Amino acid sequence: MTKIMDLSNATPEEVRQLQIKELEILVYLKEVCQKNNLQFFLAGGSCIGALRHEGFIPWDDDVDIFMPRDDYEKLAKNWEDFSDNSKYSLCKSDSSHTYKHAAMTVNDNETTFINFRTIDQDVNQGIAVDIIPMDYLADGFFKRSWQRLNAVLFSIFINQRLPDNQGKVLRALTGLPLWLVKGESARYKIWNYCEKQMIKYSNPDSKSMVELVTGLSAIFRPISKKWFDSAVYKKFENTEMPVPVGYDEYLTLIFGNYMEMPPESSRKAKHHTAIIDTEVPFEEYKGTYYLK
Repeated sequence: MTKIMDLSNATPEEVRQLQIKELEILVYLKEVCQKNNLQFFLAGGSCIGALRHEGFIPWDDDVDIFMPRDDYEKLAKNWEDFSDNSKYSLCKSDSSHTYKHAAMTVNDNETTFINFRTIDQDVNQGIAVDIIPMDYLADGFFKRSWQRLNAVLFSIFINQRLPDNQGKVLRALTGLPLWLVKGESARYKIWNYCEKQMIKYSNPDSKSMVELVTGLSAIFRPISKKWFDSAVYKKFENTEMPVPVGYDEYLTLIFGNYMEMPPESSRKAKHHTAIIDTEVPFEEYKGTYYLK
């Protein structure tokens, strides 16, 4: 059993055990998507890992994937029909579950990954893979501005927490609406409305796509649609995983020289966790590490 109390101080061997569990989830998700003609791509650090390390970045503690919005919604709606393994659950915030996370996840129910952000929430706390929807940029200045405004409000009210490492001004701008609207029910109504509005003006004929759920900078950063026209498969650990056909342009836009290793001071796991256990179901920690 691998039990990690603090990711920032985890040994390489402990991080590796976490990655192995995440790989199991990713492989299962790939099977589900292939069986049901759903498209996905490795995103962010996971995409860099495939290209630079042929697997995980050694210190990376999560897996991110992109899905086109239509496939994302289809997976969310039909998970119970698509999945034949009760070990895994599809999780996302709704009127009765608050994950303080804008994307949806596939979680391993037989493991534990308790973020401090959900330590007071009665939700699935298993090790997970993040699924991020890719939308199309709206046409014209006014529709695009409305799309972006709703994306910002969606992000604030679904995450329900102040952003880390984003500066005092952004924290203050985020904190004000959360101070004004404190009830989870009211916050749900706001982000649910905003999500519908930002999707409403997503135009499939646009030449640009956009990440509307991953952060302020991404909301204002168009990405060429042709980079995501199709997937190419790259070695990832003991299997192959899809990356966008325009992976070089995409990663260069976001990260610059992504093939260059970062300084050693930056080679750290990023999540702030209360406990991770790769073998024990999260429910066994209820009342001790969450919902105390």
